[in-house]
Amino acid sequence: MVTLPAAPAEPLTDAGDAQLIVAAVLGIAAVVVLIAWGKVHPFLALILGAGVLGVAAGVGAEAIVTSFSGGVGSTVGGVGLLIALGAMIGGLLAESGGADGIVTRIVDRVSGRGLPWAMAGVAALIGLPLFFEVGVVLLVPIVLLVAKRTGVSLMKVGIPALAGLSVLHGLVPPHPGPLVAISSLNADLGLTLGLGLLIAIPTVIVAGPVFGNMISRYVPATIPEALLPTRTPAAVGGAERGAAGPGAAGRRQADVDGELLTEDDLVNPGTGRPGAPVDDSGTETARRAPKFWPAVITVLLPVVLMLLRAIGELTLAEDTAGRRVLDIIGTPIVALLAGVIVAMFTLGFQAGFSRKQVSSVLGGSLPPIAGILLIVAAGGGFKQVLVDAGVGNLVADAAKDASLSPLLLGWLVAVGIRVATGSATVATITAAGIVAPLATTMDRPGVALLALAIGCGSLFFSHVNDAGFWLVKEYFGLTVGQTIKSWSVLETIISVVGFAGVLLLDLLL
Repeated sequence: MVTLPAAPAEPLTDAGDAQLIVAAVLGIAAVVVLIAWGKVHPFLALILGAGVLGVAAGVGAEAIVTSFSGGVGSTVGGVGLLIALGAMIGGLLAESGGADGIVTRIVDRVSGRGLPWAMAGVAALIGLPLFFEVGVVLLVPIVLLVAKRTGVSLMKVGIPALAGLSVLHGLVPPHPGPLVAISSLNADLGLTLGLGLLIAIPTVIVAGPVFGNMISRYVPATIPEALLPTRTPAAVGGAERGAAGPGAAGRRQADVDGELLTEDDLVNPGTGRPGAPVDDSGTETARRAPKFWPAVITVLLPVVLMLLRAIGELTLAEDTAGRRVLDIIGTPIVALLAGVIVAMFTLGFQAGFSRKQVSSVLGGSLPPIAGILLIVAAGGGFKQVLVDAGVGNLVADAAKDASLSPLLLGWLVAVGIRVATGSATVATITAAGIVAPLATTMDRPGVALLALAIGCGSLFFSHVNDAGFWLVKEYFGLTVGQTIKSWSVLETIISVVGFAGVLLLDLLL
């Protein structure tokens, strides 16, 4: 569990309820308008929104800066480390060819009718450590090739793949959204992870194979021939991987390979073969795909360790040796660090990378997430200004008086911010900050479910103000109308079905 600074005993302002409500509305509106209309980067929008909120609430300038800085520091110290470690595992999975190997191994062994289910399962598996955009880049060549080779509708295999990636991205750590919600609410990460996986399974089934089969009748998508991979997706050589992925995929591989190999290494004097992996002594080495099961175990290792800790908390006494061991190895930072170390061997060295190349892949996985880390950090600062100004307690009292379920409130707030800004991360940050005081009155399962309810709301109806909308449109060769009918509806189904799962678990727990 990641612990944030406690709210001050007394709010930083003596403003009345009406002024605090106006301040909260103005702060959130400033973020929404700056992102949606002004096209300002969410990082800056959240900083400016926090300033607007603080000034409107009557908080002094120095107190605003102190409160915001404290929120930024605590968020980066907790959530930022986990996001960075998760990105490193994802980088090794992508660059070693491990993701391609998992996809190809499973898809090649499944019949036509089972392909949508296989694609959903594969996407969910490799989506555990990968960010949504990276997962799309990796999976699109496979989806297009499978649809062309088998004659199965592009929507029948594409929608399940997108569903598997999106559900994991919104509900399961170590993705930024769930981590932010868990951190803001002081939820138990292992318990939230376990409950999130329980909700994710039926949600992927309904939003993936079931919806994909239905929408394929109404969206006759044509496979964009220009985006078809020109070589087998399982290839892991530098030049081959660049050719295997369309557009951004090829550019991403080229960028990373440029860091992996120096100019002197690009052409080996002995063979002259460009792009061949070179070890630390300058000798050319053979690049090979990581084995299937080691790659799968590597992906699942951090998840299993965190789940074991959660099980130990429920079944073992605190003073037992087994409980102490599980508490240590299941700590999120330790679990993800273990995953990175194992991935260096099972994905990096197994693929023929030298020590220098493995280090470069790990380092190269961090710049792409810099923007995400900054947005999450600024969101932590915005949330802290909300709390310190007393807005959070005001919302908690209002919800208590109105007998409004915290789960419903969290979901609705996240839905509103998501639709307005197009950013799932901003929606999660804002909603978690608003309902955080309610979490103090809830038990451990309730707080975990509140984090998941917010995650579900943050996925609601992706449309033209969401970068993911355009990513899906271009990769699948759809019109705007077709993208709304398929992708936007898919995201809405995930949000609603996932929230229904949250409510069901709330009744059972």
